[in-house]
Amino acid sequence: MSGDADGDLSLRGWAVPDGLEELHDLFERARSAHPEVEGAAFMMLETAVIEIAGNVVEHGRPSGRVQWSFELRVLPEVLEGVLSDDGQEYEGDLSTVMPDLMSESGRGLALAWAALDSLDYAREGDHNVWTMRRDR
Repeated sequence: MSGDADGDLSLRGWAVPDGLEELHDLFERARSAHPEVEGAAFMMLETAVIEIAGNVVEHGRPSGRVQWSFELRVLPEVLEGVLSDDGQEYEGDLSTVMPDLMSESGRGLALAWAALDSLDYAREGDHNVWTMRRDR
């Protein structure tokens, strides 16, 4: 994990369950470094990041061999998180519709959408890039 004087924090590693803990730690560092940012903004962005990162851990192929990077930017009007991974291209539904109550999966992106002000996905070369923004 690294950081810079502008308030950006980043990490690189494997998309495995321990990586989710590293993301939580990064957000804890960000909260400490930026007490001027409302805690709810960090919490909502963190929720979205963990949901999408959890999908990469669970569904990324080849399993256990996907590498990712994450950068958190604390900007004057927005918190921005960018999660990039080298797994297979995401071909699922980017819908904001919450699945049926009896459904056992499919809530991650809907929860992420609910927590964010914007969510963008792009395939850039051989990487999936998720850009998540939460207004401050």
